[in-house]
Amino acid sequence: MNKAIIISGNLAQDHEFIYPYYRLLEEGFKVDVCLLEGKPVQGILGTKIPPNKDQQIKKIEDVLVDDYKVLVLPGGVKAMEKVRQEKKIISFISEFNKTQKVIACICSGAQLLISAQVVKGRKIAGYYSMKDDLINAGAVYTDLPAVVDANIVTTAHYKDMGPWMKEVIKKIK
Repeated sequence: MNKAIIISGNLAQDHEFIYPYYRLLEEGFKVDVCLLEGKPVQGILGTKIPPNKDQQIKKIEDVLVDDYKVLVLPGGVKAMEKVRQEKKIISFISEFNKTQKVIACICSGAQLLISAQVVKGRKIAGYYSMKDDLINAGAVYTDLPAVVDANIVTTAHYKDMGPWMKEVIKKIK
């Protein structure tokens, strides 16, 4: 069975977590959830994350890059500011990128890509307020509905989740 992992934390952007979560389930993936807090949290709009009460939550210490085909990094600036401070998560993202497996990143999830030092010389979309941060980290900021650069698929805003996940699914098939 193909496996995906979503890494996030408290006050993630609800849409950006839930849409890829269910979209990957639809494609037959087993989706693991790794939350900074190690327990269920709330999205910025109040949705319980993970949305399925039976979903087991993984800790970063308990996950291996080799177990997954795709990594999803949802946004939510309040969540990402805290998540990016966890060195084990940043290391996981960096190692995942080295394997050239698909990384699907939306909005302020781009902060994690910056911290993992995987954006230099790559076309990356991120939330508009992060344009300077991405450029300063060496990325080529690109504001399109779905930006594909090798194994990384990004978008700046949840209004573009359809085209973004379409490209993610295309990359993992």
